Amino acid sequence: MGLDAFSLKGRVAVVTGGSRGIGEEIAVAMAEAGADVAPVARSEDALEETGDRIEEAGGTAHPRPLDVTDVAAVEAMFDDVEATLGDVDVLVNNAGVNPFFGNARNLDLETWKKIMDVNVTGAFHCAREFGRRVDERDGTGSIVNVASVGGVVALPYQTPYTASKHAMVGMTKSLAVEWTPQIRVNALAPGYVKTEFTKGVRENEDIRDDILETIPQNRFADPDEIAASAVYLASDAAGYVTGEVHVADGGIAAQ
Repeated sequence: MGLDAFSLKGRVAVVTGGSRGIGEEIAVAMAEAGADVAPVARSEDALEETGDRIEEAGGTAHPRPLDVTDVAAVEAMFDDVEATLGDVDVLVNNAGVNPFFGNARNLDLETWKKIMDVNVTGAFHCAREFGRRVDERDGTGSIVNVASVGGVVALPYQTPYTASKHAMVGMTKSLAVEWTPQIRVNALAPGYVKTEFTKGVRENEDIRDDILETIPQNRFADPDEIAASAVYLASDAAGYVTGEVHVADGGIAAQ
């Protein structure tokens, strides 16, 4: 197998949560690998920057606002991307929220519901629509669900987020078995990454040091390190990989 197996040339990818952080880096990395990319997110302004980076990387960009919790909006997004870029070959479910940190006794059910609606149900909306369209055209495809190390180990004081990412891992495995061989479905489980999402803990010296003690590599990941794993999972290089949870966490889950 040569390096061509890692190429996404001629493919179309949709990346949810593609306006910043890991999602933005995945969208750009897929363009670098040859794909045309539709980064979608609720933040329309930030999407334009992602689109510019995709074009600079050699891909055709189609940034588009999307609320993954809106079923009709998800369907319309796929219609629009297909009309502009062509049939979607790769779906990256990266959109996610984590607005709660604290003792689960103090968690209100509205916050629980919001996290589940975006992180789990929103990802399912996109996966289901993608699956239907691949089936209609009798094609093939790949789904990469961006979970978290919190999908394989406990993250104390982040109970709803941890539960949502465990649910995403379970969904990944079930869909992989159900949709093989037509669609490969894998999960990517990053650890702590240098994004806006972790800025607060990285700037708090005490919290940062406590976290670093749990990471054998003793550092936070760069976003492009996670993006490289997403490209691999989407490519033919991972052609025999489905139902897998690809952990990129600096060794946290290995302990």
